[in-house]
Amino acid sequence: MSGNSFGKIFTLKTYGESHGRMIGGIIDGCPSGLKLNLKKIQKELNRRKPGQSNIVTQRKEDDKVSLLSGILDGVTTGTPIGFSIENLNYKENDYHHIHKVYRPSHADFVYEKKYGIRDYRGGGRSSARETATRVVAGAIAKQLIKGIKITAFVSSVGSIHLNKPYHKLNLYCLEDTPVRCPDPLVAGKMIEQIKIIRKAGDTLGGVISCIIQGVPVGLGRPIFNKLHADLGEAMLSINAVKGFEYGSGFSSVQMRGSAHNDIFNANETTKTNFSGGIQGGLSNGMDIYFRVAFKPIATIMRKQNSIDIKGKISYLEGRGRHDPCVVPRAVPIVEAMTALVIADHWLLNKIIF
Repeated sequence: MSGNSFGKIFTLKTYGESHGRMIGGIIDGCPSGLKLNLKKIQKELNRRKPGQSNIVTQRKEDDKVSLLSGILDGVTTGTPIGFSIENLNYKENDYHHIHKVYRPSHADFVYEKKYGIRDYRGGGRSSARETATRVVAGAIAKQLIKGIKITAFVSSVGSIHLNKPYHKLNLYCLEDTPVRCPDPLVAGKMIEQIKIIRKAGDTLGGVISCIIQGVPVGLGRPIFNKLHADLGEAMLSINAVKGFEYGSGFSSVQMRGSAHNDIFNANETTKTNFSGGIQGGLSNGMDIYFRVAFKPIATIMRKQNSIDIKGKISYLEGRGRHDPCVVPRAVPIVEAMTALVIADHWLLNKIIF
């Protein structure tokens, strides 16, 4: 099975399954001499870990990262950084009922058809448990790209939307509510909606918005590795993501060019930022902003029809501990994948210039 690596210079290769002994990864391409704040790495993992509030999965995992190589006295040596996160609260028995049945809208069916075998214990590699490894790498990437600030937040849950532009929000209060929405009133409505849907045994989708500030002009490559294309690839690699748009996105189709063009100011900034900080595949120095759409997760606590491994009609009902809405815990994952992309292009620019 290939496809377990991300990045071109600053790279991450991950391993492990949802209910195996551990998950982990190897980061390559991180320059030597970077003084790491190890507490910040663990803090990012704590933002993603399960069991942190009553609106997320109640699986209890400490998600303590063990850094195994590539760091000496808290400073990177330039060699590969190996790390692991032990799985402490795995429950294989929660999944015996789907050993021979495919879960609707999961990767079960396609994995078994492609590889001839699948890990039915929570989906194995296809589980969102794998994303904890991305958060570790992203936390290190954030410390590499000093001066560049990445902030993601929940901007919608189901039918509840946050309609204020990001520059009118207090993005420093994201951790004040478990849903990670910077507007307390809207956050309260989102939380209530999640609680209602959880009680009904169902799930909800949502949208995460992300802002990148302090990006220098010229990150990206103008043809096949456009900066927004690499950001899109990163976001679409996250479990449950169904859509990505940057800048004015799909709303731009309703505008005329005369209204959509970003007119320059004398100081090389622009009066508007419909481009989303990227033009011709390269960063232009303005804020980069994008949105990521997450589907309602497929595991629901209701009986559903399906088929078994012999193709016969069967049924199943979700068991175990699952998120009724994935977006609150996905915020640090979006930030991490963003940091990996920016760090990769930042290093590429240093090599070229």
